[in-house]
Amino acid sequence: MSVIIHQNLSTSISSSTSTFLGHNNLKSIKCSNVSIPGRISGVIKCVATPSAEKTAYKTKVSRNENMGKLQAGYLFPEIARRRAAHMLKYPDAQVISLGIGDTTEPIPEVITSAMAKRSYALSTVEGYTGYGAEQGEKQLRAAIAKTYYENLGIEEDDIFVSDGAKSDISRLQVLFGSKVTMAVQDPSYPAYVDSSVILGQTGQFQKDVEKYGNIEYMKCTPENGFFPDLSAIRRTDIIFFCSPNNPTGYAASREQLTRLVEFAKENGSIIVFDSAYALYISDDNPRSIFEIPGAKEVSMEVSSFSKYAGFTGVRLGWTAIPKELLYSDGFPVAKDFNRIVCTCFNGASNIAQAGGLACVSPEGIKSRHSIRLVLRYTEEKNAPYVWIYFPGQSSWDVFSEILEKTHVVTTPGSGFGPGGEGFIRVSAFGHRENVLEACRRFKQLYK
Repeated sequence: MSVIIHQNLSTSISSSTSTFLGHNNLKSIKCSNVSIPGRISGVIKCVATPSAEKTAYKTKVSRNENMGKLQAGYLFPEIARRRAAHMLKYPDAQVISLGIGDTTEPIPEVITSAMAKRSYALSTVEGYTGYGAEQGEKQLRAAIAKTYYENLGIEEDDIFVSDGAKSDISRLQVLFGSKVTMAVQDPSYPAYVDSSVILGQTGQFQKDVEKYGNIEYMKCTPENGFFPDLSAIRRTDIIFFCSPNNPTGYAASREQLTRLVEFAKENGSIIVFDSAYALYISDDNPRSIFEIPGAKEVSMEVSSFSKYAGFTGVRLGWTAIPKELLYSDGFPVAKDFNRIVCTCFNGASNIAQAGGLACVSPEGIKSRHSIRLVLRYTEEKNAPYVWIYFPGQSSWDVFSEILEKTHVVTTPGSGFGPGGEGFIRVSAFGHRENVLEACRRFKQLYK
């Protein structure tokens, strides 16, 4: 701030606020510890000094440039944020969550009692255990191989027990490295693409087409029966394939998976088959990629107890990698994954593994079957999701309209890839009375 003081002006500046009078102008300014006796002429400048802002300390470490490629936040935390904002706006509303696909039904007692017993044993000298095998407890690995892969050629030491399929997807990406190319169903579970971006396998996000460069998006739409036209797909190193698919709920047929395996063989690709929803299949469609002849030479399988047994919070899953799956130089893929697991992971919780062992017991299988029957009130016969199309509308706009007018949380289809735009995914994971109430609200909104 500058103040001009004209000639012959008698002035004194001695306090923090001073008044200048001259030539019919009255001015007040802030000055500190200034004293100017007598007559002065010319220009005095009083400069207002801004308050010093504290500058945050910065390291010399550059940010992983791949993190900057990611678009907005991960889908499900963003849905949770919007749900929380809605509840603040409507504190008295009965909000029903059919979005993230979290389980809500209690875990059967035959399973929780096994975990409780193992937990209590840790308080005894005889029952205490510390670090276990990174690959999982031998008894559980054998039980998984027998329960889900009997007569399919998958053995106990092909099984790697984990803390869930999502964690294994990221560990597999570390295994593959940054130089591979990948293909995904479009739409598909967003963890496949996001982990690929973080590892540096992709190019930049192309906003005009809502896709990342260097990823092959295999379009799955009602027009092609939710199975991609493989003749139009370019060759990639890795193919992520989920059946029943999340979010569409479509389970690929035996003939379709046979074509997929043949496609991978022709191209020398590896299929990462996600069977997290396989036990919801109620017809004769394959529950495992290893039911297809020749699949062990080009496939691995990721699966989970999360949806089968309500283990979304307990965290337990597995990856099956057959000995026949080899890299181009003949080295077994399983051996490298074993090294990744031993380096990045200390093994699944021993308490969770006790629960997993109970899950695959005859009593556990029977009890989990009763949980799945609770979900069988949607029209999707092979998955706990309903995939709904709103022609000409934005997925997020439909999500917002449904939330605002019905207080029901869904999932916008565009969060699963560009092929999901215009769709909404509604989960059947919820207490029965809540799902039925949500259906009533939907009918009222769209009558």
